Amino acid sequence: MGAEPDLERLHDLPLRSYTPRPAIRRPVSDVSRARSPVVDVHAHLGRRLTGTWAAPDVGALLATMDEANVATVVNLDGMWGDELRANLARYDDAHPGRFATFAQWDGSIVSEHGDFGERLGVNVREALHEGARGLKVWKDLGLHLRDPEGRLVMPDDPRLDPVWDACAEAGVPVLIHTGDPLAFFEPLDEHNERLEELLEHPDWWFGDRSRFPSFDELADRFESLVIRRLDVTFIGAHMAGLAEDLGRLGRMLSAHPNLYADIAARVAELGRAPRATAALFERHAGRLLFGSDGVPPTAEEYAGAFRFLETADEHVPYSPDALPPQGRWAISCLDLPDAALAEVYSGNAGRLLGLG
Repeated sequence: MGAEPDLERLHDLPLRSYTPRPAIRRPVSDVSRARSPVVDVHAHLGRRLTGTWAAPDVGALLATMDEANVATVVNLDGMWGDELRANLARYDDAHPGRFATFAQWDGSIVSEHGDFGERLGVNVREALHEGARGLKVWKDLGLHLRDPEGRLVMPDDPRLDPVWDACAEAGVPVLIHTGDPLAFFEPLDEHNERLEELLEHPDWWFGDRSRFPSFDELADRFESLVIRRLDVTFIGAHMAGLAEDLGRLGRMLSAHPNLYADIAARVAELGRAPRATAALFERHAGRLLFGSDGVPPTAEEYAGAFRFLETADEHVPYSPDALPPQGRWAISCLDLPDAALAEVYSGNAGRLLGLG
């Protein structure tokens, strides 16, 4: 016989202390190795996020990749100048074919110079000449970057055309992070499904309309850019910011042949609507890309993503944490057919990046 429950204590249990264990009994699949070779188009290996190399032991990372059947990892932390050259030497040059480093632009130029577009164009053109395989644009575009007059610079601002010109001329993709999960733009109150996450990271909340655009305005301005620059291939990071609006994402993929999207860090959202997600993947298998968002990617992160894409498992925890970081839910997996998997895992990325 178990001890009598302390009902009075449980009635007043703080939400942060409530960590229920699912009672459902279900199959558990171990998918530590992808069914076909993978190109991870969204990973962080440089020094931008941590101040030190995100992958301090490149040999260990390569071993993880080999075990997981990951052929190539795209490093989005190339930056520019000396930092770009250091990333290229450490990854691309030292291990040909296993890494592809993207540049980022020098965002400080935007607030300091009225001709920031021309200067950023030069900045990006030089990075591509150095050997960057593409451009990564961070979410500060549309949320934080302001011109010298203090106005937000939006994704479709025509002053940025010299940047897109440089990418179009070089024939390289732009992996662009626009916005963030929908709840980050909603009121921060007891109804916000990601309240716990936002309390941990209050700087991720963009619900103040006096400071930030709405979720829909950012999506509109991103789509405006995609429409206006048909000569540029855009990879929308994190399902183009629309993991919670698959109807809109599907319409955009159907309408805009220069738009792709990666799944990086959005398994938790996509797994809440597995049928709609699987239908989207099968309909647009030629436009979706695998990404981990790993810093650096780990074997556990790869196994979780592979399980999501390959199996029919249900009610799966998307995180090993007792309090899952995105929200208190479980996900179900997609059981994608081999043909769609092959495109998402590497076919599309191989064509975009010229990987043989």
